[in-house]
Amino acid sequence: MCRFNRQEVVECGEDLSWSSEDLASVLLSTMKLKDLLQKQQLKDCHGAQPKECPEPKIPQNGGLVCVTAANRRFCKPLCNNGFDFAFLRRSRLYDECSERTKYKWDSQYVGGNTLAVCSEALLQISGAKTAYFPQNQTCLTTKSSSQHQSDVIRTFIKELADQSVHAESQHACLVCGEQ
Repeated sequence: MCRFNRQEVVECGEDLSWSSEDLASVLLSTMKLKDLLQKQQLKDCHGAQPKECPEPKIPQNGGLVCVTAANRRFCKPLCNNGFDFAFLRRSRLYDECSERTKYKWDSQYVGGNTLAVCSEALLQISGAKTAYFPQNQTCLTTKSSSQHQSDVIRTFIKELADQSVHAESQHACLVCGEQ
């Protein structure tokens, strides 16, 4: 019989024999924990320059990789496999917030901090190839591997360098939206 031990829950899967009250209690705790963990992972980008820039909204079913260069903040939206951008982004790899943009994100979305929306899609055609997580990864699985996370950040820094923007990796971060 499975009780509240996490390992037992994982092993029992669908054979749980919990009361509806136990199940509701665990679901409520899980939702609270998910919200806390989501807020905690957002701290990875806190303290980045310029401080006048508002926090960008992280797309659901995707994430943002962000870096700072010469007091300019750059963030590149990425979508999980099975999702695509609502707007074409092939020639628009990233969004910027800096003094030049009056400390607002130069997003395609007017008036706000939304940089991208990842909508369910069979084909991923709106963005560059590097704007999507690989088929067998999501933002969270990428972030859970230091190697995969570093690869995403390095790719973005190289893309910025190709545009003559030299980024400081100490302000680099990958944050994931809700899945």
